[in-house]
Amino acid sequence: MKKQIFGVKCMRLGFDLSLEQAQKLIMTPELRQAIKLLQFNSQELWEYIDKQTEANPLLEVMDRKNDHESVDEYNDKLEKIDWKEYFKHDEYSSGYRGAVNYKEKEYSFENFISTQESLRDHLLLQLDLTIFDKSQKQIGEMIIQSVDKNGYLDNSVQDIATQLNINLEEVEEVLKTIQTFDPLGVASRDIRECLTIQLESKEIKDENVYKVVDSYLEDIARNKLCKISKELNISVKRVQWICDLIKSLEPKPGRGFPDEGDDIKFVTPDVVLQKVDGEYIIIINDITAPRLTISNFYKDMLNNSEDNNTSKFINGKLNSAMWLIKSIEQRRMTIYKVVKSILKFQGEFFKDGKKALKPLTLKDVAEDIGVHESTVSRATNGKYIQTPVGIYELKFFFSSGVSSQGGGIASTSIKDMIKDLIDNEDSKKPLSDQNIANLLKKKNIKISRRTVAKYRDELNIPSSTGRRRFS
Repeated sequence: MKKQIFGVKCMRLGFDLSLEQAQKLIMTPELRQAIKLLQFNSQELWEYIDKQTEANPLLEVMDRKNDHESVDEYNDKLEKIDWKEYFKHDEYSSGYRGAVNYKEKEYSFENFISTQESLRDHLLLQLDLTIFDKSQKQIGEMIIQSVDKNGYLDNSVQDIATQLNINLEEVEEVLKTIQTFDPLGVASRDIRECLTIQLESKEIKDENVYKVVDSYLEDIARNKLCKISKELNISVKRVQWICDLIKSLEPKPGRGFPDEGDDIKFVTPDVVLQKVDGEYIIIINDITAPRLTISNFYKDMLNNSEDNNTSKFINGKLNSAMWLIKSIEQRRMTIYKVVKSILKFQGEFFKDGKKALKPLTLKDVAEDIGVHESTVSRATNGKYIQTPVGIYELKFFFSSGVSSQGGGIASTSIKDMIKDLIDNEDSKKPLSDQNIANLLKKKNIKISRRTVAKYRDELNIPSSTGRRRFS
């Protein structure tokens, strides 16, 4: 028997030392801090600065309203005041300031603060002026506490009667009284009851109006007036009148009052764009991008300290403070460059409005100012700009678009054109999506019917059948 020997090629394994050059991005703590600062909005930035100033005693926020350049300069001016002469007057030396004229008008910040009355407070006040029986008032308070922010009863009448251990008829009686309070229809159990109460207050006698409210609200929402006309055996014009009457009513009686759980947010613009002598000036708001400085007290301590441990501690805090100041200034410059680039691309918007808005991407701005797209994205995240035509988020200026003969047109501009066409259409013969697409094509804007329908839905505008009027 012959034997076959298979050869195996062996490769030697070993460890070698070699030198090579490679470029790598190392995410140092300082670089992470700079990226984080750029992405922060104004509120997050202030919270971060507050934590840093607490941890680092060398950091101080510059007060722009203060004319003094340093604390030492301010202290020097205080020392020059003749305090003996200042306290010579009896009203200061004795502690007695004399008689106070209470008739004199005093103006303070509190004089200009207005508080809005909530829906529950508004109803409780009317309850106190309407119902005087103690047991009925207790029922009324229970009902009012069960009213939600839209003005509807959030609890069943049966549950209220069970909780108070009373008859159902007693709750119904008080409920009918509260439903006549302002706003009319409040504490209703559903929208049909709410609208019926408002119609009865208008002394509407037509039974067909109440039939439409009871059975045809969904058909009104879909503008199926012919169906209602056929089933109720009345003219389409009469149905249109009933529809207009119902639409004039308030389906949510409580929405005119502030809700206790509403989180009201105020926008402070990060950038202010002003037009001076025909030119736009970009101003970074110091309130949203504060300037930091190094404490003069610790500067002197560092120069005069002979203790090595103290000097080492202050040097460490100084390096950290200087890097934070540098990062914030870099953040300011990046936002400034981004806004300047946006102004370059969208300059016509500030003259002609939304119709002049052009398609713009993060890549376009990034290439213009020589940074990465992610940097532009972070610089525009949660940042707002105040312009002569209103306050906008910086991301508002970035949008896709469609091609046209004169170049690209932003989707926001096309939506504005669609809205104008629909606002000026004949309500008896509303424009279809295809007709709108044809009208835009005459303006050298190539857009399909599906795109028109998509933009119309985003504007919360119903279709042509839903917009049609019969009278």
